[in-house]
Amino acid sequence: MATRSYPLSRDAMAYVLAGGRGSRLKEMTDLRAKPAVYFGGKTRIIDFALSNALNSGIRRMGVATQYKAHSLIRHLQNGWNFLRHERNEGFDILPASQRVSETQWYEGTADAVYQNVDIIEGYGPEYMVILAGDHIYKMDYEIMLQDHVNSGADVTVGCLEVPRMEATGFGVMHVDEKDQITDFVEKPADPPGIPGNPDVALASMGIYVFHTAKLMELLREDAANPNSSRDFGKDIIPMLVKGGKAMAHRFSSSCIRSNSEANAYWRDVGTVDAYWEANIDLTDVTPELDLYDRHWPIWTHAENTPPAKFVHDEEGRRGAAVSSLISGDCIVSGARLWRTLLFTGVRVNSFSNLEEAVILPSTYVSRNVKLSKVVVDRGVRIPEGLVVGEDPELDAKRFRRTDNGVCLITQKMIDKLDL
Repeated sequence: MATRSYPLSRDAMAYVLAGGRGSRLKEMTDLRAKPAVYFGGKTRIIDFALSNALNSGIRRMGVATQYKAHSLIRHLQNGWNFLRHERNEGFDILPASQRVSETQWYEGTADAVYQNVDIIEGYGPEYMVILAGDHIYKMDYEIMLQDHVNSGADVTVGCLEVPRMEATGFGVMHVDEKDQITDFVEKPADPPGIPGNPDVALASMGIYVFHTAKLMELLREDAANPNSSRDFGKDIIPMLVKGGKAMAHRFSSSCIRSNSEANAYWRDVGTVDAYWEANIDLTDVTPELDLYDRHWPIWTHAENTPPAKFVHDEEGRRGAAVSSLISGDCIVSGARLWRTLLFTGVRVNSFSNLEEAVILPSTYVSRNVKLSKVVVDRGVRIPEGLVVGEDPELDAKRFRRTDNGVCLITQKMIDKLDL
């Protein structure tokens, strides 16, 4: 066999499953799918999976959308339309459209791929990299592709090494000494440990690598099975564990870390608390996630905006931000910010004080406002004098307050206030 002189990623297609609602984010996903939720000042959650694919050398991508997809589709059209067919690249947005089945919606993650087999086969990729579109991490898929080919596996599953009893909410891989998967257990009460390291379990990341021909064969078999739930985690992977060769790929071997990142970083920001915490962590002097790593950039739709602006320099009315991230087109007018993240186009007016606040785009904060430990949804107009974060009982009556004391604020909640 001839020696390969170019990366495997050149013959791969990334297929991102981005149809989930993410109901644990509560009102934040009332109008948008979880992959379309804003993160880190200017990006969306889905940008991380897509950027990983692009940075890994993959130039053919598909994104399967479903739940309230307009915001996501608009973002993808604006930010990911630079892949060109004439350069042997491709980018397809794939809503459920009755291409294979007369059922309107995708019935599961496997069905979301099966319904678009003709599009996939039209590109002719040798390998398929199936990705979840709702996690924050940096990973080189080329390394996982190489592991897949070298092991001769039918499927390679991306896995996180987590403390064993923290894996109860994941699909967990039981592996042998060579990391071949011998059992797949969904959300076990007593997760199996790793050989030689029994206090650690391997949890599925929802990332799978297949040879395309094998995947197409499996999907057609699955579609013909009336008892299948059409899901990778529930049907396809367990079937290969029992009757094929399934291998685990450890995230620690392919995660991307800059010089400032001490640990492998992966987050599911699927709850209001986890979302708030991951965003606020970015304000640390040396955050666990380095968004400033020029060697592994997170691509997104870069809006054409004016610079951020700070105005007024009087005692008690000074535009200032400490340990904060401020995006373009923001104006901090005589207000004080501490450990706060402002997305694009936010206005914060005089005598206001924001602490540990995550403020989504186009929000207007009036004068004399005090906000602490909040997530404010896009486009909210915060009325003058509003105080959040000082009276837990009052906050819980007016807003979505978590057990950890984080308040989610939407415009509908503001409209109901008796001010």
